[in-house]
Amino acid sequence: MANQTAVDANYLLNCSLLQADLVTHQFAPVLAEALPTVQFLGDSLMRLHYSLRPEATWDNGRPVLATDVAFTLKLMFCPGLPNETPSSEYRFIREILLDPNNPRRFSLVCTGQAVEYVQASGDFFVLPEASLDPGGEMRRFSLADLQHRPATALPNAVLQALAQRYAAAAPGQTPERLPGCGPYRLVKWEKDRYLRFRRKPHWWADRVRPRPVLLEARPARLQYVIIPDAATASLALQRGDLDVFPQMPTREFTRLRTSPAARATLNFYATASYDVTTVGFNTRHAVLADALTRQALSRCLDAAGVLKANELRQGQRTVGLISPSDRLNYNDSLTPVPFDPAGAVRLLRRAGWQRAARPEAGWRRQLPQGGTQELRLVVRYRADEQLFATIALQFQAAAASIGVPVALLPTESGAFSMALRNGDFDVYVRSLRGNPFIFNFTSLLHSQSVGAGNATGFSTPESDRLIEAIAAANTQQRRAVLLRRFQALMQQQAPIVPLFFLSSHIAASKQLTGLHPSSIKPGFTATAMDWAAGPTTPQ
Repeated sequence: MANQTAVDANYLLNCSLLQADLVTHQFAPVLAEALPTVQFLGDSLMRLHYSLRPEATWDNGRPVLATDVAFTLKLMFCPGLPNETPSSEYRFIREILLDPNNPRRFSLVCTGQAVEYVQASGDFFVLPEASLDPGGEMRRFSLADLQHRPATALPNAVLQALAQRYAAAAPGQTPERLPGCGPYRLVKWEKDRYLRFRRKPHWWADRVRPRPVLLEARPARLQYVIIPDAATASLALQRGDLDVFPQMPTREFTRLRTSPAARATLNFYATASYDVTTVGFNTRHAVLADALTRQALSRCLDAAGVLKANELRQGQRTVGLISPSDRLNYNDSLTPVPFDPAGAVRLLRRAGWQRAARPEAGWRRQLPQGGTQELRLVVRYRADEQLFATIALQFQAAAASIGVPVALLPTESGAFSMALRNGDFDVYVRSLRGNPFIFNFTSLLHSQSVGAGNATGFSTPESDRLIEAIAAANTQQRRAVLLRRFQALMQQQAPIVPLFFLSSHIAASKQLTGLHPSSIKPGFTATAMDWAAGPTTPQ
């Protein structure tokens, strides 16, 4: 919940060139005047021409310029910053060309001619160059300089100073210090408790006509309250202390929706989501390095049982990381991995494992170079997520039934992220956030992201080539063929086992209008909300 709040906060403080419109389910311009125009260069490059809205300004009144976009892109590749994921996702942008005659115009030169580059090229928050690099020292570096900078390069004073300024002023640390171009200012916050925002009295988008939903900013104040316990949050909602409860656990949502008293004051919204719950194996650990062992352990996961018991069947089983509702790209020729402990035993034996004479001794296998391996696993998951705990407990019980010892290690959210980055786990349980627009798996499963977003450490030359081909596919039909092949390969290799796509549940006061519930995160449009009558805005 706290992680999602941080994402929501970014949408209030900052703007991107383009953003997914929750009403139309299409990408639409925010800082950009329109979607970029496309120019193909030969058969391997694409140039995207952007123009920024003339109204767009930072909090200090400075205009948002193409130089801010160039600076933000360079930040994605600046050493010393937490930019592993964007540096993988935006590597397809090889150059930014500023228009010498118009400071609000620029072009992005992209490697490849992928259909999704039009959307992906603008889906990042733009940051102010003048605040983070007042001397313009980053301008001496081209985007290519930073993209191709060796990890072994000697420290650079300019880049080090920039990283320090960013750490001191980044939105994740002290948001009030960094000017934004979004509609709200953060006026007060307390870590892991709440964030309070106030609408700017004169936001630049107030002058945009006609004003699309993405540029609405109706509430004068917004407060995000972090309440880890669902029952406590539900009581606050029923008392009127909360107006919206997003990502409501399925059981509480179902219980409340059947209450006549709750139905009298609340509206309930349920949509399919693009969030997929997964189990991942650390392929860098020797006992999990082979596909047969991972396939065997996958059969100890009772996804259907968990979906029934924990989510009351409100979700969709899946064969891969593509939503089953995406009929073009979902590989419906595959079947979900079954819950089959007996089959797991057979696969373990095929992988060379032998059951010890004493059941408590578990499984062992001889190594070709001598010595033995012992199959014992540690499962990490976020301690504040009941669904993950349920999956981990079910896996532990099923594994124990076939003689595989599994220890559970519930972990605080920040420490969990660090453990994944450092490879300090055998198995993890987590949800991956997806969307219906972009299919770039580079940061999740490509070899260049091992040690960063690729927590499983999995990669093969075949999977790398396939991920690159998907990202560069120049037609939807070609991409669909590659995505189906990718899902089949991932099921066979099993570095990640996708269990099911969750449903999204929201309960909100009947006084509110303009929520626009959606399957796309954050699931509703906070900035477009309004009161039907008699508002009582929290102070």
